[in-house]
Amino acid sequence: MNERAKVGTIPTREQLEGAACWEANDQIAGRPEMTAFRRRARYQQAAWREANQFPIGSQPIAPKPDTRTIRPVGSRLQLDFAQSTGANFLTAEARHAATVRGSYIERHQSVDRQGLWVDLLSSLALAFNLFGDLACDFAMADRALNTWFPDTPGLVSSVRFAHSPGWLDPAYLNSLRSFDTAFATDIDDGTHGIVAVAVLFHERNKPETPRPDNLDHYSAIAERSRIFVPGAIDQLRQRGDLCVLWLQHLLLLSMLQHSSGTWSWGRLLVVYPEGNIDAADACHRYQSMLANDTSFSSMTLEQLLATDTLPASTTAALRNRYSPDALPGCRS
Repeated sequence: MNERAKVGTIPTREQLEGAACWEANDQIAGRPEMTAFRRRARYQQAAWREANQFPIGSQPIAPKPDTRTIRPVGSRLQLDFAQSTGANFLTAEARHAATVRGSYIERHQSVDRQGLWVDLLSSLALAFNLFGDLACDFAMADRALNTWFPDTPGLVSSVRFAHSPGWLDPAYLNSLRSFDTAFATDIDDGTHGIVAVAVLFHERNKPETPRPDNLDHYSAIAERSRIFVPGAIDQLRQRGDLCVLWLQHLLLLSMLQHSSGTWSWGRLLVVYPEGNIDAADACHRYQSMLANDTSFSSMTLEQLLATDTLPASTTAALRNRYSPDALPGCRS
């Protein structure tokens, strides 16, 4: 990987192949800007790995001795190295938070444990890198939440990652959806608030179908919330590329509707890099379906870092790794 792709352009096929980053599924038909973003993001992560002299990963992630076809993947770390060093995490606090999360299992949870440690494009790893410091310092987390959302009630009492209030629990969403990060607060009246965060990085918009046998449950949660414009629920019930956003929002709304009355305030925050135009478009279209959007918000990664709510060293490390303006140089 001797040559450096210009920021804002698509790395050439030669550059991508040289970095073990040529992946056919990075191409999005009819959306060249999104193709450029996905290829640039993958190339950048491989460049960051190589600049740090971290060993390259593979497909499959953990090859067995008899695996016949093994290919290098530039945007992955070698599994044993990644698990022993936590190199996918930029700070000691992020590594600690990831280690703690791996030490317990939420009932029925669905978490890609290997991908979290090896995949440099992992959105969940980005969540740990963004919020690991806040998970280790609740006072800092309080300042951050009140900077992002001055109306946040109460004080932070827990920060959880890859969290659902109830995986496959019909008292909530009865699904495997979860939040990448969840900031819970204690409110003076004895109830709790939550800022639930969905982090998007390399993801693209693609149509998905809400689970048919759970569709009436989804619709009931949406209808009880009374926040959707006329016709929106009928549209969201259909196969479409807003399905995941809807279900993540419904998971939050199901908490606010829980019979225990535990949760009295909540907001879903979607964070994504500004180059991910699919994420920006999805958030804009979804928000237009809300007559009351106080429980839904979005912010670019760049906007979040500009709030100066994270330690300066963490912000610098995040920009160095994830900002297209700081594409790392590559060793020959």
